[in-house]
Order: sequence, then C-alpha cells, then structure tokens
Amino acid sequence: MKKPSWVIDKEKARRKAADETVWLFGLHAVRDALMNPARKKLRLVVTKNAADKLADAIAVGGIKPEMSDPRRFAAPLDPQSVHQGAALEVKPLDWGRMSDVCAGVPGRVPLVVMLDRVTDPHNVGAILRSAEVFGALAVIAPRHHSAPETGALAKTASGALERQPYFRVRNLAQAIEELQAMGYLVLGLDGEVDESIEAALEGQQEQPVALVLGAEGPGLRQKTRETCDKLVKIRFAGEFGSLNVSNAAAIALYAAGRRG
Repeated sequence: MKKPSWVIDKEKARRKAADETVWLFGLHAVRDALMNPARKKLRLVVTKNAADKLADAIAVGGIKPEMSDPRRFAAPLDPQSVHQGAALEVKPLDWGRMSDVCAGVPGRVPLVVMLDRVTDPHNVGAILRSAEVFGALAVIAPRHHSAPETGALAKTASGALERQPYFRVRNLAQAIEELQAMGYLVLGLDGEVDESIEAALEGQQEQPVALVLGAEGPGLRQKTRETCDKLVKIRFAGEFGSLNVSNAAAIALYAAGRRG
C-alpha cells in the first residue's frame, strides 16, 4: 500500500532534522556548549590560543579538538564570522514538549515570550538573553519565518541558548491557544493601542503570562492579533517613540516580572 504524501513529507522532514547540524563560534558560545551535557557535540576546531583559553571546557565536553592555523581556520564558517579561534559543530538542542516546559515550576509564576516572524538572529539572541535574565520559561517562535539555531544567534545570546528553552512550533496561533488552555493570559505588543502592559497586568500577580512580539515594521500578523487575549503597548515618556524588538521584549519582560 502506497504511503500518503503527507506521511512521506513528514518522514522526509524527520530525516532532514536528524541530519541537521549547527556550527557555533566564539569563545563564549563554544565554552557554554562544551559545558552543556545536553548538547551533542560532533567536531571542535580551535587555534592554540583558543584551546588554552577553553582547556577546562574541553575537558568537560569530552571531545578531542582539531588544532587549526588561525590564518587558515578549518571550520566551514562565513569569512565575516568573529570566531575568536573556536568553532564547534553540534546538533540542535531538544527541549522536549512545549507544554511540559510551560507548565512551570513551584514558586514561580509562569512567563513566556512568543515571537511572530522575528527573523533576525541577533534580535532573537538578545531576546533569549533577556528571557533568561527575567526568568521566562521559554521563547516560542513559528518553525518557518523565524530565526533558526545558528552560530550568529548563539554568539549574540552569549550562552543563553544553552540554558533558555527555544521552541519553533508548526503554528503560532495554535501554540497561543494551547497556552490559553493552560491558563495563560496572552498579551500581544502593539504600539498603536491605548492599554499599557502595566494596566493589563494590574491585579494579575499569580497569572501565567505570555508576551507576543512581532517583527519590526509589520508587527503582529492579523491571525496572531485576533488570537491574543489583549493587545497592549509600552508607554513612552514622549508623544512619539519606537523600540527595537529585542529592547521591547526586555522592557515587557521586566514589567511582567515585577508584578506585585
């Protein structure tokens, strides 16, 4: 019996994911990945200077380094990559089920960040750093039209990629609905609305919250806007103001984290 086309496509996608690897680069990103026991490490390329600086992490990581001449660095990186003499090929991290991670832990009010088509790896890396600092359980983005796990993202995240769950889901609106069914209040950030994030969170000290941010320029897609519980804005001191999406995420996380 011939398999349906959707089954064949799903199997192809699974095989492709199994074959996928990522090259991390830079001393900080490589060190944190080497120290992460959950990270599957495949190949480490370092200069003598970088190997000396990473000696403790290399010992923990349990991978034999390949020594490389800094003038002809052997890792297949973009020539513009600031690798600092260290590059590590790895498998993407598996964080398990989104619902399990977002269920939270005792004594901590659940807080989640969702990104609607934010594709710049530097922005996503910075958001991962802020999410870790302010105690978010996860950062969630759509599988397509989002920033995948890359060396540039990891370098900007400055180690947070190894510790901060980052999920890329098939359908963002469905993920929002799943969180709503778990009791989350889902707030979409939109600078054109009247209600502030502080007003929306007033009296919600124990309420799980998901903050949804859109790409700079287009903002939230219509379906995303319709699925959120409320649309809120960040108040500015002046009449006009705009923020980079990673800065907006940090301010929104701070506002959500200081309730009560």
